[in-house]
Amino acid sequence: MKITTEYISDYEYKSTTENGHSVTIDMKPEGKTLQSPMELVLSALTGCVAVEIALMIQKRRKTLMDLKVEASGQRRDKDPKGFTHIELHFILTSPDAQQEELDKIAALALEKYCSVGNSLKASIIHECSIVRS
Repeated sequence: MKITTEYISDYEYKSTTENGHSVTIDMKPEGKTLQSPMELVLSALTGCVAVEIALMIQKRRKTLMDLKVEASGQRRDKDPKGFTHIELHFILTSPDAQQEELDKIAALALEKYCSVGNSLKASIIHECSIVRS
């Protein structure tokens, strides 16, 4: 996987995948109109978990009528201001799935199948190089 991020302004950047899909990142202290990097992390997590839940419900031949995932994150007060706690709240409509089954599906989706969730728990090696042009 490869992402290229380009300068728009000091607080705005455009990130594009190798397939040409892009998102603009907004880090303005005030007047923000788009998601910040940390908001995008929560969005990626909720999107990833939602897909896994939907697929598992289908695999169990249950009906999924609606799914909303609300996420809230607490961050460190000092730099780096990474997440210290993330809470996910699922609002799911399924006429034929039982609560116990949905609890198990949500836990499996987050802990086993969601690659974003697993990446947030992982020790990741970061490497950096700079080319001056």
